[in-house]
Amino acid sequence: MQQLKRLSDEELVKAYADGNNEAFDALLNRHQQRVFNYILRIVKNRELADDIFQETFVKAITTIRQGNYVESGKFASWITRIAHNLVIDFYRQDRANSLVSTDDEQSNLLNRKEFSEDTIEDFIIDDQIANDVHRIMQSLPENQRQVLEMRYYQDMSFKEIADSTNVSINTALGRVRYALINMRKIAAENNIALTR
Repeated sequence: MQQLKRLSDEELVKAYADGNNEAFDALLNRHQQRVFNYILRIVKNRELADDIFQETFVKAITTIRQGNYVESGKFASWITRIAHNLVIDFYRQDRANSLVSTDDEQSNLLNRKEFSEDTIEDFIIDDQIANDVHRIMQSLPENQRQVLEMRYYQDMSFKEIADSTNVSINTALGRVRYALINMRKIAAENNIALTR
């Protein structure tokens, strides 16, 4: 790892693309504080900043692994631009979800499902979804199930998961990503709806 610290960002990206996972850990260690602070400064919410930060590095991993990273000598700018775009995407989605049209006189704004309390049927559906999720998780490989439980049930960060399972952050991110992909695939194959 000490030897990797002496490499430039571009050399580390190339090493990671060639299969050296520790190279990505070195990149992450080098840039994580600055990227996280940049996101936090904009969103002003530590939990949201943590989510966007993790999504930023998942996207970077995916892009590099797929061979779509264009070497420009400016990895720091590239990773910050990913973070910036994800922040913009979050606010666009948030804004779209909060817009309500009052053009339709037939609609009563206060008589809408999302403003009402959950019904017994909603609780039953939520309970069924939770059971389906748990059942699907049980069919995952042990290492994927373990990181999902840590991330979503114990609310652990990817760094904490990596430390706890003695793997790199990159490996922890990858396991969560593949676990979610596998869960969606299993749900689709069995016609299981995981949302109401």
